[in-house]
Amino acid sequence: MSIPPESHPLIRATVMPTDLNPYGGAFGGWIMSQMALGAASLASRHSKGKAILKAASDFEFPAGLVAGEELSVFAEMEKQGRTSMTIAAQAWRRERDGDDSELAATGRFIFVAVDADNKPREILPA
Repeated sequence: MSIPPESHPLIRATVMPTDLNPYGGAFGGWIMSQMALGAASLASRHSKGKAILKAASDFEFPAGLVAGEELSVFAEMEKQGRTSMTIAAQAWRRERDGDDSELAATGRFIFVAVDADNKPREILPA
């Protein structure tokens, strides 16, 4: 059994039959989208406004998920520039009827803080 981060997850979702690939596991694109939602939540809160996805990379899927399992997304700020943020995300699987957890996916997301006209804006100090 692996132990997920001690922070609270930004996203928690149950894998449903519509989220599966033809082989019966959770579709990688669905997992990536849940990770992007979690990272976006952190980016918007950190920049105190709208932040848009600029790039996503470095995805790895060390474990799969099946229907009924819970997916929890954790994210942390790796780096902040003047207008951009690099966020590392982890997706963890947890069995439906127990506490067994395992790292299912990792990835990196770059967001840019933008104004109402979608022009990059400076991220102000907290």
